[in-house]
Amino acid sequence: MSEHTITVAGVAVDTRHWIGGERVASAQTFEDASPIDGGTIGHISRGTAMEAAAAVAAANAAFPAWAATSRAERARILHAIADGVEKRIEELAIVETTDNGALLRSHRRGVMPRVAHNFRFFADWLLQLEHGDFETRGHANHVSWDPAGPCVLITPWNAPLMLATWKVAPALAAGDTVVLKPAEWSPLTASLLADIAAEAGLPAGVLNVVQGYGSEIGDALTSHPDVRRISFTGSVPTATRIAQSAAANLTPLSLELGGKSPLLVFADADLNLAVDLAVEQYDNAGQVCLAATRLLVEESVAGEFTRRFVEKASALKQGDPRDEATDIGPNIHPRQLEKIDGFVRRAVAAGARAVIGGHRGAGQYYAPTLLTDVDQDAEIVQEEVFGPVLTLQTFADEDEAVRLANGTRFGLAATVATGDPERAERVTGQLVAGTVWVNCFFVRDLQAPFGGSRLSGVGREGGTWSFDFYCDLKNTVTAPNGWTNHG
Repeated sequence: MSEHTITVAGVAVDTRHWIGGERVASAQTFEDASPIDGGTIGHISRGTAMEAAAAVAAANAAFPAWAATSRAERARILHAIADGVEKRIEELAIVETTDNGALLRSHRRGVMPRVAHNFRFFADWLLQLEHGDFETRGHANHVSWDPAGPCVLITPWNAPLMLATWKVAPALAAGDTVVLKPAEWSPLTASLLADIAAEAGLPAGVLNVVQGYGSEIGDALTSHPDVRRISFTGSVPTATRIAQSAAANLTPLSLELGGKSPLLVFADADLNLAVDLAVEQYDNAGQVCLAATRLLVEESVAGEFTRRFVEKASALKQGDPRDEATDIGPNIHPRQLEKIDGFVRRAVAAGARAVIGGHRGAGQYYAPTLLTDVDQDAEIVQEEVFGPVLTLQTFADEDEAVRLANGTRFGLAATVATGDPERAERVTGQLVAGTVWVNCFFVRDLQAPFGGSRLSGVGREGGTWSFDFYCDLKNTVTAPNGWTNHG
């Protein structure tokens, strides 16, 4: 076993970059610690501008051949990657749980199977991708998707492999080459993905994985003149920096950013369903960008809703995410825990009341929290906490519900609980959000557009929208009788 290989719950993981089909070490490393107990998992190669340049060069060199590869062959390789993921679901699940603290049972049953599905979906979508040809005054128009070139994909720590493959799969399907930069707090499964892709026959340089700390390597990637697309999921401040870095080259961006999403509960809703939806927002210890962290409840049912919510939320078990009985695991990093606790302490000092929670547990665990008595302009209502912290406000009528729901700088998602389909249509039509769920939550079909409004993002990915982003669309216009040989 290489000196650069660590063992995570019996699974060997290479800690080096994957560049041009080879493992590349850096002179320096950074520590990767498990949020479960704070213990060191290993030391990961800490990339710099040198590794960034090498990865982009490898992607650039591999691009012409991959772009020229037939759709059928690209699809075949993506299906082979999906096969590799499915063979290693247990390994991927335990490594990711150890690395980011999310529930092992969720990784086994939902997340890792979804990773495989990401590759299969875009492989199949590629084969059916077409724009209907049309005529203009007898001229034939044909729209095609041309591969754009090397893409830099920067992904977050809360669902590392699933969110990475939401980007990697369509980029590869489109005929682009990829430089993937995973989050430094959860870098391990990206390394395993490189192994799986290589075993599936993906040519060297088509997928490159570089590890590193934030801007140390990120700026070199996003400002590189050979990069043709940048897709980022993460915070607004980081997105602003990426946009500034990409501006010099006018590199197209897709940005999926933060959220402060509402859950609107009307008096005509099934209250048990509404409570279930609300408690579900504690999933992944509240570290979900789509989470409806602002509960907006009609005044007439607010008391009963709160009673049922407290009863159900208080029954959640918080603990080791490897335990099948655990409902809520740890937060990712001590710095994130401090951020969460700071938000809550400031809110309580400003007059908010913690109905449940409101305090830290042992280690990197934060108690599921519900805060009431909060004003619309309060920090806790306006800023993304990214932890197991919800607020509850009441409203008198539809107009106030919509006003409160839209009363932030964000617009990623919204959830509506109502028993009236006409009300659902009226309200959803007024909500500012990239995705709206009615009487459900977190149901996402990959063929649907995904992204945010306002500060929650720029652009949409999913289905054909992904290919529109990762490709240069070309319209070829041919004159009538254009084949006459006058020679």
